[in-house]
Amino acid sequence: MADKGLGMTRLLVQRLWLGLLALLVISALLFFATNLLPGDVAAALLGQQATPESLLRLRATLGLDEPAWLRYVHWLTAVLRGDFGVSLASGRPVVTEVLPRLGNTLILASLAAVVAVPLAVGLGALCAMHEGGPLDRLLSMLCVMTISVPEFFLGYVLIGVFAIQLGWLPSLAVINPGMSLAARLAAVTLPACTLVLVVLAHMLRMTRASLLSVMSAPYIEMAYLKGLRRSSVILRHALPNAAAPIIAVVTMNLGYLVVGVVVVEVVFVYPGAGQLLVDAVAKRDLPLVQACGLIFAAIYVALNVIADAIALAADPRLRHST
Repeated sequence: MADKGLGMTRLLVQRLWLGLLALLVISALLFFATNLLPGDVAAALLGQQATPESLLRLRATLGLDEPAWLRYVHWLTAVLRGDFGVSLASGRPVVTEVLPRLGNTLILASLAAVVAVPLAVGLGALCAMHEGGPLDRLLSMLCVMTISVPEFFLGYVLIGVFAIQLGWLPSLAVINPGMSLAARLAAVTLPACTLVLVVLAHMLRMTRASLLSVMSAPYIEMAYLKGLRRSSVILRHALPNAAAPIIAVVTMNLGYLVVGVVVVEVVFVYPGAGQLLVDAVAKRDLPLVQACGLIFAAIYVALNVIADAIALAADPRLRHST
């Protein structure tokens, strides 16, 4: 048992180091990519009336006269201390700009996850129980249709039906500090439903495929010989053994709920970190763009490391094969 525990710890440490290395590479790509954006930051801040002397002074103040690699080192060192710099547009610290909007994004993603994950696993198991039946074919067709449609189109369809035609829900997800809980839930219903539809199909199909892949195993045949029904075999024997790939795809989609929420937030004008990122790119607010991008990447990497840990704990075969 001690050897197994040490092996588990060693694998988790390896996953963690790989995640940190990936985050370091992402930070470099993000920093240099944002510096390749067209236009001049100093000219955008000072406007058309700026003089060459004022442009030179501002570039020196912002450190834009230094080599790119040196600016990256300074930026990364500050980030490791928790200092993401100051927003060029508002003059406020980037952390104070990002944290409230990131909280809104996490709330929206959490609402979508609470609905999508159990629904996907349940419907996937239901499809596996009735493989080839009318319900299985119907849900498979709906999944293919949903996967083929981009997020913004789904959002506009939901707005057209539930906001414009029926008038049940607001078309814009505007959140104000003094709003009641009911008003907040009504405001986030359509963007949350859009995210649910986006990730539900992928998780459902993966759950179904994972369950069916283990249905030919010897222990499944033994369960049938004991007289168990197909539903009992799937829930009691197939589902626990198919947990690792299901956990992996669920976690990947949870990462998408946080990172890929940008398009949905823009469609519904939701005040989240994704909308903040788009506004920062339009204003060439590089510190804000870099902070949002790095936070999104860190969340995605962290979720993948957590998925590896859960999968290793759920399936001992992964520990022996690694």
